[in-house]
Amino acid sequence: MILCSDPHAQFLAHQDAIEAAIARVLHSGRYILGPETQAFEREFAQFTETAHCYGVANGTDALLLALKACDVSTGDEVITVSLTASATLSAIRQSGATAVYVDIEPKSYTLDCELLEQKITTRTKAIIPVHLYGHPAAMEQILEIARKHDLYVIEDCAQAHGATLDGKPVGSFGDLGCFSFYPTKNLGALGDGGAVVSNDKALAERVGLLREYGWAQKFDSSVHGWNSRLDELQAAILREKLPLLTQFNNTRAKLADKYHRGLAGLDLVLPTVRQRCSHVYHLYVIRLANRDRLLDYLKKKDILAGIHYPIPVHLQAAYRSTGDDLDQSEAICDEVLSLPMYPELGDRIDEVIAAVQEFYQDQ
Repeated sequence: MILCSDPHAQFLAHQDAIEAAIARVLHSGRYILGPETQAFEREFAQFTETAHCYGVANGTDALLLALKACDVSTGDEVITVSLTASATLSAIRQSGATAVYVDIEPKSYTLDCELLEQKITTRTKAIIPVHLYGHPAAMEQILEIARKHDLYVIEDCAQAHGATLDGKPVGSFGDLGCFSFYPTKNLGALGDGGAVVSNDKALAERVGLLREYGWAQKFDSSVHGWNSRLDELQAAILREKLPLLTQFNNTRAKLADKYHRGLAGLDLVLPTVRQRCSHVYHLYVIRLANRDRLLDYLKKKDILAGIHYPIPVHLQAAYRSTGDDLDQSEAICDEVLSLPMYPELGDRIDEVIAAVQEFYQDQ
């Protein structure tokens, strides 16, 4: 069977180093916010070309703490997209703010900057662009509009570790950048984990305050805070993988190129990359009108594709919004299909390509 993503394969490929890192933590006697977390924070800040990094419990908390560091609260509005994981909206809801949706560009699947400014009101406090599937959003235009209206920009980088625009890593553009280290991510832990990065010292330090009860010093809460800490085991595992992340991303790009060549000419839409961007292919997402038929066809051949995402967030009961013009987001959700994509896929990608080609031959 070929999985859509396979974190276990990556563990097996690097088992000795990962188990040594785990043993190092177990014997250290330090399990929360110890030297492994501190070292990872320094190393990940360097990787993202930011001055500050704080490890947190997961990617959703990263977004929530970033919003709260910007004093986003009840009565505020936060602009984002509807084609995203519900985690983005969960964080906005938890902050007390109201989400305002902007439609996406039909090629990059990221926020359409041409529609952004018309969504800004006197209550708008922040914008959360999502670097979806590993493709950077149009940060230059987003920042220009945000600065014009004095808005915070919080990057959702959960699917884009190492993606760049003009050679600059995502996460380093906005006021704060938020990452998830869920096991299937380009940089994945063996459990939950997340981080917030920033070049703004005051905002970053506020995230550090909020992640641990608002303690300015131990047992003394200066502000209301949370319990959201990256544990030492996950930090140690991430430290072993981080030096390999560029290699992992390069392998994903090579696999994507193989998909490009093998699927060219078929009646489907392949991923494209905006000029000056690097795509890290967290997911390799194609579009086709008869998506569900191909999904079932591949499953019968023990190839498990995925759908990211089947329902745009604004149509989900928890975050429903009416009256929005989100035609692109709604149309894409009926057509997108994520083919298997992970560095350890190797030559088995040929089986996936052959199966897709056979599907079209059988039509």
